[in-house]
Amino acid sequence: MPTRRHFILGGSALTLSAPALIRSASAQADYPNRPIRMLVPYPAGGGQDATARLLGEPLRQALGQNIVVENRAGAAGMLAADMVAKSAPDGYTLLLGGGGETAANGALFKGKITYDPIKDLLPIHVAVKAPIVLMAHVDQPFKTVPELIAYAKANPGKLSYSSSGIGNLQHLSGELFNTMAGVQTVHVPYRGAAPAVTDIAAGQIPMGYNSLPAALPHIQAGRIRPIAVTSKERMPQLPDVPAIHEFLPGYELVNYFGMFGPAGMPAPVVEKLNRAIEAALKDSTVKSRFEGMGVLPQSQTPAQAKAFVAGEAAKFEKIITDAKVSVEG
Repeated sequence: MPTRRHFILGGSALTLSAPALIRSASAQADYPNRPIRMLVPYPAGGGQDATARLLGEPLRQALGQNIVVENRAGAAGMLAADMVAKSAPDGYTLLLGGGGETAANGALFKGKITYDPIKDLLPIHVAVKAPIVLMAHVDQPFKTVPELIAYAKANPGKLSYSSSGIGNLQHLSGELFNTMAGVQTVHVPYRGAAPAVTDIAAGQIPMGYNSLPAALPHIQAGRIRPIAVTSKERMPQLPDVPAIHEFLPGYELVNYFGMFGPAGMPAPVVEKLNRAIEAALKDSTVKSRFEGMGVLPQSQTPAQAKAFVAGEAAKFEKIITDAKVSVEG
């Protein structure tokens, strides 16, 4: 009769035979033995897609299997996230997720979201942080964060800012700024980064929050003035541009792109993936290309990634609740 081992989970006894335990351990040791799907929740060409494809080759080399990048756009990133959350927790279906679908959307789409970003998705590695740039048209009368705050306080409700959509992290950056600075700037959502930034460059809207890649050509052409960045550290691409944190201590709101799997993945598989991503991020070519994208590579353990994402979700929920952000209609 085969040897059996017993485990108590939630008061119920689980009985596993020795052969079953051996097969499970062997599967984890052999991981991966077939191609890995990496779902990207947005169309090709964006920051998450670029991150997935930049990581794909070094991960293939480290893991010895092809990394198949699939763009599954829809429902504010939640289509792909839901697919991963409900997939087998074996490490063969992963998500290259960002701050929306893995944290903010839990509060933004409360009652409608079909998965729990914190309970159903397991952070493996938050590979890069993507700071947001607070920018203004060059003819605006403020050049610094203190000048912007003073101007906004002198003109309550008259200063507007653009973002690439309602409820995204650029919008939330503006709402957090309003709260911490005690000002009333008005959000004007656009359909995407390009028009949101183009209208700042054209002087159609005075200021906005957006990604560096979208704004950099206009900054270099002298049409947009970068005021500050939303990360606590300055960006290497804009070394002379301060962080908002330098004037409003504690201010930080960044997007991030990282690897997630379904909850319940075996720890050895998670660790193997984490180590492979760590190695990829230390490659000088990969690191240089990420910095050229306006993102900051991060070194993280799975435990640190989990704590970071949970903290971001709590932060986003507070901003969304306090500012009464709604995506209705």
